[in-house]
Amino acid sequence: MKLIVFVTDDAHADMSVDTLVGQGFRVTRLATTGGFLRRGNTTLLVGVEDQQVDQACDLVKGVAPGTLAIIMDLERYERL
Repeated sequence: MKLIVFVTDDAHADMSVDTLVGQGFRVTRLATTGGFLRRGNTTLLVGVEDQQVDQACDLVKGVAPGTLAIIMDLERYERL
């Protein structure tokens, strides 16, 4: 299992979420601010199976070029 953290600009956030959800991914969306000019960003959290990482990244790259993707291993997770 992997956790992908996508950081994209606000202008591409809606399309990124719609594209991921349309392909069956579950997405948590967070409004974030950062960078030199304090511009608005959106951070998307997406939990995927190992074999889905490339698909999720390709989907976001297609609608939001320049998005930062951080991919982390999840050794353990629990639904509480």
